[in-house]
Amino acid sequence: MKATSGHSLHPAERAGNTIEALRKAAMDCRACPLWEHATQTVFGEGPSHASIMLVGEQPGDREDLTGHPFVGPAGQLLARALAMVEIPHEDVYITNAVKHFKFEVRGKRRMHKKPADAEIAACYGWLRREIELVAPRLLVALGATASRSLLGRATPITVNRGKLHEYAPGISLLITVHPSFLLRVPERDRDEEYDRFVDDLKLARPFLH
Repeated sequence: MKATSGHSLHPAERAGNTIEALRKAAMDCRACPLWEHATQTVFGEGPSHASIMLVGEQPGDREDLTGHPFVGPAGQLLARALAMVEIPHEDVYITNAVKHFKFEVRGKRRMHKKPADAEIAACYGWLRREIELVAPRLLVALGATASRSLLGRATPITVNRGKLHEYAPGISLLITVHPSFLLRVPERDRDEEYDRFVDDLKLARPFLH
């Protein structure tokens, strides 16, 4: 696990020793400019001591409005894939590397915009404390931003997906695509890519409890 950088404590370090206390503290986070335009902080959800933690990129439009992670189209696809590999959605902890929605307005729509490295780094303190408090046996990095946050460097998804890596003592790491990727691929390739995603998630099944 990456070491804390800098001399001042991240707000997450002063937030208490429960996920609920951490969630409450994150509601007031001003560590990067994303909070200014987002509706609210979208924190992780799930059992406080889940054996599997899924880490995505950032909230989308639906998540920003509801305050819950993975409730939009990508979240629905993820839930379907988890069901296929017999991992109950309610048994995993789901969060994002970045807790505020970054977007640009096009007409009447708010379109997703990829978080910058500085924004990922500013939010890492919250994710680090989530990992420490939940203490999962497996981290699943969904996409490049999640991998970048967890590993502290850009990590190619293609060559690293579908295999288990050691993240820290007692914690394994599984890298795969973000489910939103599956919504963007050409329709002719969608079934094949979805099957690959499901195959990746099958590796998480043995870590359940």
